[in-house]
Amino acid sequence: MTAPLRVAVAGLGTVGAAVAEILTSRRDLIAARCGRPIDVVAVSARDRNRDRGVDLSGMEWFDDAAVMASEADADVVLELIGGEDGIAKAVCENAIAAGRHVVTANKALLAIHGKALAQSAETAGVGLGYEASVAGGIPVIKALREGFAGNRISSIHGILNGTCNYILTTMRETGRAFEDVLAEAQELGYAEADPTFDVDGIDAAHKLALLASVAFGCEVDFESVHVEGIRHVSADDIAFADELGFRIKLLGIANQTPDGIEQRVYPCMVPMDAPLAHVEGVFNAVVAEGDAVGTSVLQGRGAGAGPTASAVISDIADIARGTILPVFSVPASQLTKTKTVSIENRVGPYYVRLMVLDRPGVIADVSAALRDEQVSVEALLQRGRSAEGSVPVVLTLHETQEAAMQRALSRIAELDTVVEPPCMIRIEHL
Repeated sequence: MTAPLRVAVAGLGTVGAAVAEILTSRRDLIAARCGRPIDVVAVSARDRNRDRGVDLSGMEWFDDAAVMASEADADVVLELIGGEDGIAKAVCENAIAAGRHVVTANKALLAIHGKALAQSAETAGVGLGYEASVAGGIPVIKALREGFAGNRISSIHGILNGTCNYILTTMRETGRAFEDVLAEAQELGYAEADPTFDVDGIDAAHKLALLASVAFGCEVDFESVHVEGIRHVSADDIAFADELGFRIKLLGIANQTPDGIEQRVYPCMVPMDAPLAHVEGVFNAVVAEGDAVGTSVLQGRGAGAGPTASAVISDIADIARGTILPVFSVPASQLTKTKTVSIENRVGPYYVRLMVLDRPGVIADVSAALRDEQVSVEALLQRGRSAEGSVPVVLTLHETQEAAMQRALSRIAELDTVVEPPCMIRIEHL
């Protein structure tokens, strides 16, 4: 058995502490699987005295994680601090400059600076692992880079944010409103005190940008991802979806088309028989379409100390075995420029919910706005009157172009009889 692989850990939060504990308590098992021991030799965190449930006495302590990345007697530096810039970026850059491998769970950092870090790592001849940055314990990066290496991937989509999936699942099961369920998710630790990145789709967009790069061999292009969150989804929408045979999920969708690459994050309705329709709670799932393998579905826990630590250790194990791969499937110099297909070019069916005054001619006015944009109605549902005299009207619409749909909705929103902004949710037959 060769000499131990020496690891330095920057950040001892729930994930960092879990990684240190697993590497310490399962040292023999991991050594047998990797062909060499893996030892944590240095750590850095803000609070030196906090009890993290793991013995740190034999590890060198650094108050400055960036200094540790440069100076620790380590082969691998783990960046488990988070944030797209600042200390997290400095840790990665310093470690690479010092000739050390880097493993990170930081999707925001890679979504913004992924190409530059990949170029630096490949020039330095070191690995940059980030399995833990997407879908927690699901080995989706490894599947795309290695398991599907002989495939042309045409599409990758999935549930990439456990917080949103928990909220939408709980809203469906209980009939409660978004804000109420969000507060519960915060109490349970599934959502942050500031939930913006999760519920507004930004976290899922970071992850989708990374998946698209690995799947399609293109540059990471977070800025080109169309992003919408779930704040506007109501308990009524979820109930109507169920009645119509759908489930509402926040999905990240990336497609490679003749016109370029589509990258979109938004809540959408998926049919009950779709693989993703029954992925509930905090679970994530990713579906990849390859020309040789066909459809593959990967499902598991998308966050949490254990699943994320498991993914971090899988990257460390690859380094211990000497497996260093291009960061995004192909060398950074060979990544193609992303040609983005605008959301306005999407063609598909739609769900629309309107709150309208119960007056003669309302449906005719709505139908006229749709007709003028060549939008065809598939089905219409109308429910009882509210105390204010307004009624919900739900439409499902045949396939049409997004730009036409948006023009029609703008006209509908201007009608005096429409008392709330229209709610539109795309229907995806994935």
